[in-house]
Amino acid sequence: MDFKLLEAFKAVVETRSVTQTAIMLGVTQPAVSAQIGRLEEMIGFRLFDRSGGRLKPTNEGLSFYEDVARALGNISFLDQAVENIRKGKLGRLVIASHPSAGISLLPNLIAEFLKDHSGVAVRLITRNSEIVRSLFPSQIYDVGLAELPIDYQGIKTFKYRLPCVAVLPKGHALAAHKVITPNLLSGLPFFAISRERASYHLIAKAFADAGAEFNQVGEAELFASICAVVAAGSAVSVIDPWTADSFGPGVVIRPFEPVVPYEIGVFHSADRNPSMIAADFLALVEHRLRALGSVPQRVRSGSK
Repeated sequence: MDFKLLEAFKAVVETRSVTQTAIMLGVTQPAVSAQIGRLEEMIGFRLFDRSGGRLKPTNEGLSFYEDVARALGNISFLDQAVENIRKGKLGRLVIASHPSAGISLLPNLIAEFLKDHSGVAVRLITRNSEIVRSLFPSQIYDVGLAELPIDYQGIKTFKYRLPCVAVLPKGHALAAHKVITPNLLSGLPFFAISRERASYHLIAKAFADAGAEFNQVGEAELFASICAVVAAGSAVSVIDPWTADSFGPGVVIRPFEPVVPYEIGVFHSADRNPSMIAADFLALVEHRLRALGSVPQRVRSGSK
């Protein structure tokens, strides 16, 4: 059924005037009258009684109007949905992330993202990097974040390298230093990241190369847990910058030298372009990581 005929019929019912309908639709009065006539011929019953130069809907016309108004309303809804999808304002976004980013980096980014994408449903899956990487072939998520290496075929990856920072309890004497070194931390209680993580070995090597005592008193799998221990005043540590930043005034943050790099990959499928929603979120992630001092580098897909 011709959409324009239904639109003209609905307008005439609501205005009771061919003249007003013609003005609303930007056509001539004879064109509106012809549209109504064509619609009546098509459906097989009269829509209006014509008397005194006015159009009065018949009972059948009023019944038909209710269905037409509902159908056109649904079409308007679809038009708005199409516009929202086109602008990346409607849809879903599934993110799989390793815990450090899932706990400390992504929550604020997701909150910021949803301010401009209120029609988007976001799901955040938090698993260790190995699981995030292994889940990719199933393509159950749109955007992945994991520690390197990421060497699966069919993935477009951006590598981000950020310098780890030293974290101290509030009021610690070393807060007077602008830069923290292994020698300054030598012998102090140090709460470390798990030995299974590459960062642990880079930090331990920095102490060894400086001839400083690496006085490890504990370890944890998550940088957020380490930061909480430091905030409680029990130890010092060296962690990723976004976890430190998320604790704000809870700890003292200082640059650490020599530089201990923390590397992650942000990736999506290479088989298809990311949706507009995913592209918007990827841009937000990049903006945030650039603000923390990292510049993305594209990494070729691996051979796995």
